[in-house]
Amino acid sequence: MPKMSLMLSGFGRNTVCSGRIQGELDMPGEFAVSKTNKVRQLKDKASYDEETVHTILDAGIVAHVAFVQDGDPVVVPMIYGRDGNTIYLHGARKARVIRLLEQTHRAAMNVTLLDGIVYARSVFNSSMNYRSVTVFGAPALVEGHDEKLAAMRLISEHTMPGRWDEVRDSFEKEVKMTGVIELPIESASAKISAGLPDDEDEDYDIPIWAGVLPVTTTVGKKIDDDRLLPGVEASDVVLTMQDRTL
Repeated sequence: MPKMSLMLSGFGRNTVCSGRIQGELDMPGEFAVSKTNKVRQLKDKASYDEETVHTILDAGIVAHVAFVQDGDPVVVPMIYGRDGNTIYLHGARKARVIRLLEQTHRAAMNVTLLDGIVYARSVFNSSMNYRSVTVFGAPALVEGHDEKLAAMRLISEHTMPGRWDEVRDSFEKEVKMTGVIELPIESASAKISAGLPDDEDEDYDIPIWAGVLPVTTTVGKKIDDDRLLPGVEASDVVLTMQDRTL
């Protein structure tokens, strides 16, 4: 089976131009602010900048995808990949989440990266440092074989860069058993919190430690499969992922 290009823009039901969905940006490089994506609390931490949204999405691995089923809210953690302003999600073709995303008209997806726990001089002012993005769009099933395979590669490259070209090609039955959903980023907002505690003026006289405990997500050292063939070593693709901080 031939290796597929990662150029996905242009297939599916949304028209993508230069990595942007036409008509969805308020001004070059920014998503239009609407009642859907507007940040209402701590507005100074909000950003609608396209590059900021993309950077946070590219740094994460797990997203939480939300939609409504029969009037009830559903949230599912999923891995993903991004091409321009389109997110790709995948799972077993017969899986409940793929079937529901195929049928729903609207969905939202959030990616949050925790950077620190902020210890203030009161519980009320204690908080977190984080980078967070929420995107909104209309999910659709990716139908074409080549388009589906390209999206699968995109997701693989996002989570395991370089691994696609090392492993065997996907069997035809594996591609058929996989369901791929495209979620166009029709609107989005980012929220970023960083820095030290912001206490009440009178609280700075309280003799208690305050500050930040940094939090990082780091890829650990490899654990070998106990059925490796003799003499097989990890490739640079694997080794360079070790100790990577997200």
